[in-house]
Amino acid sequence: MSVLVVGSIALDTVKTPMEEHADLLGGSASYAAVAASFFTDVNMVGVVGDDFPQEHIAFYRERGINLDGLQIVPGKTFRWSGEYFWDLNTRETRSVALNVFEHFNPTLPSSYQETPIILLANIAPSLQSHVLDQARNPRFTIADTMDLWINIAKDDLLALLKRVDMLILNDSEARQLTGQTSLIKAGYEIRKLGPRFVAIKKGEHGCLLFGENAFFSCGAYPLEDIHDPTGAGDCFAGGLAGYLSSLNTDKICFQHLRQAVVYGSVIASYNVEKFSLERLRTLTRDDVAERFEAFHRMSQFELLG
Repeated sequence: MSVLVVGSIALDTVKTPMEEHADLLGGSASYAAVAASFFTDVNMVGVVGDDFPQEHIAFYRERGINLDGLQIVPGKTFRWSGEYFWDLNTRETRSVALNVFEHFNPTLPSSYQETPIILLANIAPSLQSHVLDQARNPRFTIADTMDLWINIAKDDLLALLKRVDMLILNDSEARQLTGQTSLIKAGYEIRKLGPRFVAIKKGEHGCLLFGENAFFSCGAYPLEDIHDPTGAGDCFAGGLAGYLSSLNTDKICFQHLRQAVVYGSVIASYNVEKFSLERLRTLTRDDVAERFEAFHRMSQFELLG
């Protein structure tokens, strides 16, 4: 099987208390597609300007990512600049220049239209719905979102939720969408809006997964050094979707998603060890398997008595 990833492609400038780097490869599609590529074939849809460095396109191809859906148009690529503060959980956007991304119209090549697993990375919910309009009988659909769309496009988001199998969002967004302070209540309430499954990301504190009468809490892999949290959530979503795509099954169930959440967390944990996607350039499938097993061992415990 394969996975379709649709989202933004950007050139980022990222500042942390220790370092600052400019013109980094970024965007939700970049992180998610590369993360998914450790498990399966990836079809990517996005838009860049004619200033987009060829080295990044070469990197996508090295990861085996199909670029038939990559639009290269005259103009400048989407640019984002952000600054992280000492806890590396608090981030401030310093500048956004949408450039060619402002008029992005995701179009699926015919070869993409029957991709069984679809990941709608973080873009406007109206564009996410537009992608689903072009897809043919996907096996499993996942949508990511953010606070901006809850603020300015909530009706579009609510319409989208009736069409997807799974929603991924972070803890503050879950509270914002539902008005609930309890994440447990928020997760089950979001399920009532349409998606069968909900994953609420909690950053360094892991993830909560909700299904029908089912719940799973996944911690985060403990790291001593974090250099750049940018794209961690997109890597989580991409790793999750990629693992699901690698399964030899016609029906994805809660047990599959439990394991997918852990794999997504593992990929995200590697990504934050360097700026941009630099850590994933050298990551191997054996590295992923080794950390997954370590994660599994540290999560087990024996009952006393």
